[in-house]
Amino acid sequence: MLQTIAHYGCHIFLPLLTAVIFFKSKWKIAFLIMISGMWIDLDHLLATPMFDPNRCSINFHPLHTYYAIALYLLLIIPQKTRLVGLGLVFHIVADLVDCSFM
Repeated sequence: MLQTIAHYGCHIFLPLLTAVIFFKSKWKIAFLIMISGMWIDLDHLLATPMFDPNRCSINFHPLHTYYAIALYLLLIIPQKTRLVGLGLVFHIVADLVDCSFM
């Protein structure tokens, strides 16, 4: 139960808190852009089985590899891609929290 709360809390509340604190005038759109980072979970469709509660996503799924994570971190640097990069990094942080419970 705690794992689920921590995992989805990171997926939702990290972007929300960041949007409200750092992007006050456009927090709604900032939140939506960051939360769209969950789309990288589409790579789970390539796995067999698609869902395994004992598998850590990090460095298993193509969009969760260390190379992809490095790219997500680089996306934070330019202002034009910062929100997308933050959303993707927050997604990875949520998955790391999930993996820490294993």
